[in-house]
Amino acid sequence: MKFLDLTKVYIRSGGGGNGCVSFRREKYIEYGGPDGGDGGKGGSVWVEAVEGLNTLIDFRYQQHFFAKNGQSGMGNQRTGKDGDDITLRVPVGTEILDEDEETVLADLTEVGQKVLLAKGGNGGFGNLHFKSATNQAPRRANPGQEGIERTLWLRLKLIADAGLLGLPNAGKSTFLSATSNARPKIADYPFTTLHPNLGVVGIDNTEFVVADIPGLIEGAHEGRGIGDRFLGHVERCAVLLHLVDGTSETVAEDYRTIINELEAYGGELATKNRITVLNKIDALDEDERAEAKAALEAEVGGPVMMLSSVAREGLNEVLRTLRSQIDDDRLRQKPVEEAKPWHP
Repeated sequence: MKFLDLTKVYIRSGGGGNGCVSFRREKYIEYGGPDGGDGGKGGSVWVEAVEGLNTLIDFRYQQHFFAKNGQSGMGNQRTGKDGDDITLRVPVGTEILDEDEETVLADLTEVGQKVLLAKGGNGGFGNLHFKSATNQAPRRANPGQEGIERTLWLRLKLIADAGLLGLPNAGKSTFLSATSNARPKIADYPFTTLHPNLGVVGIDNTEFVVADIPGLIEGAHEGRGIGDRFLGHVERCAVLLHLVDGTSETVAEDYRTIINELEAYGGELATKNRITVLNKIDALDEDERAEAKAALEAEVGGPVMMLSSVAREGLNEVLRTLRSQIDDDRLRQKPVEEAKPWHP
């Protein structure tokens, strides 16, 4: 399993070191006084979003993260060493959930974003801390504060600008392969895609990220199939591209099946900007195209675009429509290579 988007982790911050009860004892010094140092602070547990990751697979093999305890104080006014912090490095788009798997504690959507999950315990005071004019020889010290132990869930929602929707074998992976350098598995049987794929698509000197998720089937919200497990990966998208197989004899029913599943899933998916495309038109003649488009437009109640990813027919028009639905601040300018002088 190379892709993992939900995992449980067990964390514990370090406890603080105990304070020390000690008195200065040196030759010829009759009243040395207290010199017990404070305990060191325990290590904290952090989580940070980093570049270069798109899965939580690392947490499948290591689920326990315990920070170091602080060192106890020592005599001669020596403070104990602080415990080392530990940092969980996760992909951008990771949500931190409480043990109930519902309460969102943090949402890491930017590279470098860092959140404290469990603070280390404070170190205890040594007897030097309690010295006063009325108590010149204190024989007490505080114990260190205990660390915090928590059970958390990490849930990954991929950061993409556009998301692909459709029944199995609607042509989503073929579209992603034709428009980007991504190479998802493509075959003539359902559920070829078993985990989400990302691809960077370029059009008119701009680039944006497209996410392909496994196909949905009727009853997905009740646990049928696997597509509903990955709907969260398109929640962050600015626009959804709904591909409908033009070779199907029931294009209107196929469209309605996906819409019903989006509404049953809840959230904002059902109301998100959506572009409907009749795919695989290279396998249809002119009359079949017109009939399928008319049936789909009647069900959609709006315009429907035509596409053939294999023949690249209508591909640029679909990409430009997608680009127009994405905010400019989410787009990236495609780097233009400067022409270099030719050398033999």
